[in-house]
Amino acid sequence: MTYDPGQLGQSKADLAETLRAMRKRAGRTQVWLAQRCNMSQTKLSNIETGRITPGLVDVELALRALDAPPETVAEVATLARLANTEWQGKRASWRRGLEKRQAELAGLEREATTLRYFLPAMVTGLLATAEYVRASLGHSPVDLSKTVAKKLERQAILYDNAKRFTFVLTEQAVRWPVVPRAAMAVQIDRLVSISHLPNVRIGVIPLATIVGRGPMNTFTVYDQRLATVETFTGRIVFQDARDIAEHLEVFGLYERHALFGDEARAVLRKWASTCRS
Repeated sequence: MTYDPGQLGQSKADLAETLRAMRKRAGRTQVWLAQRCNMSQTKLSNIETGRITPGLVDVELALRALDAPPETVAEVATLARLANTEWQGKRASWRRGLEKRQAELAGLEREATTLRYFLPAMVTGLLATAEYVRASLGHSPVDLSKTVAKKLERQAILYDNAKRFTFVLTEQAVRWPVVPRAAMAVQIDRLVSISHLPNVRIGVIPLATIVGRGPMNTFTVYDQRLATVETFTGRIVFQDARDIAEHLEVFGLYERHALFGDEARAVLRKWASTCRS
């Protein structure tokens, strides 16, 4: 499926209008359709007015109850997938202030219990040194002082033992020279240090590892309810259960190929030593 940012913004209203129109054309009441879909009439009313966004299962149940033709099912299912996807453009984040984005991320991290991060290109802010954070934001055309401070504040969440973190990094992500070599050695040392936290798992995938699927995007999965995917121009937020399940499946693939524990620490120390030599 091709995601058009403008299309993502309009799809929720379009889906609500489409479902409402289909029900009326079929001559069915909200009460009748809600009963067939095993949901409350209030929920269906909120779906038809756009107050809440239905998942794909809710949409499929409604289409089946209304005996929609196959071509309509395909069109509305695509619309539902779009409605459960959000585009957050980087330029919009710059206008609002990047520190506000950090507050949003902190909120997601507070609400989640199990957090999974796949990092194919760079180290994420939760694991980064202050120097690495500043350098990684150097391309942003805004004042970075507040953003850097907020990023570093977010790292306190790693010490919350009620949460479970798994970070999977490729060798490229660990060794990409964002900062000078001596500072890169310090950054890698930090990964080793954090890997000793009881609730944090840090895995690395050396370049020599044969993995059938190429690492395409940085992504994060919060529990089983939300996934975010990073691009050069912004991020896509997936809330549909099928999209989240697919990202969990991909994460599991990379996790199975990663080194953890003492094996990971041995590799990381070797890379840090190379930076110092």
